[in-house]
Amino acid sequence: YGMIGISQAMQRVFALIDALAPTLAPVLITGESGTGKELVARALHRLSKRCSGPLITVNCAAIPDTLVESELFGYEKGAFTDARQTKKGRFQLADNGTLFLDEIGDLSLTAQAKILLALEQMEVTPLGGEKPDRIDVRFLFATNQNLEELMAQGKFRQDLYYRVDVASIHLLPLRQRREDILPLAEFFLQQFQQ
Repeated sequence: YGMIGISQAMQRVFALIDALAPTLAPVLITGESGTGKELVARALHRLSKRCSGPLITVNCAAIPDTLVESELFGYEKGAFTDARQTKKGRFQLADNGTLFLDEIGDLSLTAQAKILLALEQMEVTPLGGEKPDRIDVRFLFATNQNLEELMAQGKFRQDLYYRVDVASIHLLPLRQRREDILPLAEFFLQQFQQ
């Protein structure tokens, strides 16, 4: 799995990875910052039937709202002033592989609507493009926020939530699974010795 943990909580996580990796179901990975959400995404991809395809990771919090569409869906040459050549977006780059959208709770409502449309139709239209590109992608999502609270506040789309939270894996912080501290410390000690 690329993770270390002997606690019951981590054993549950490993069992969920085993159960969900072979499927095409979208998976929502939740937990505080630093709990290993990206490690879970990597394990889900590595143990999936798509492991020979790409794993494309997108930090949604790092993309300005004005660039979401071009970053995720790409653009055609001439679509805007600096578009000197055609560029594939992250959705197209993940074709036949896995797309991991990290910090999905940080997306604006406008960006959420565009992602929802791509999820529903499994196709994206690059900026300046005339016809959509079909995509064959398995989606993984992560957030350290409570999406249900964001929905109640009107900051997260309910229809997107039901597309994102098909299956979920929650990661507890290390302070709630203290039996994992010693195995982790031993692992880091071996790493530093080498």
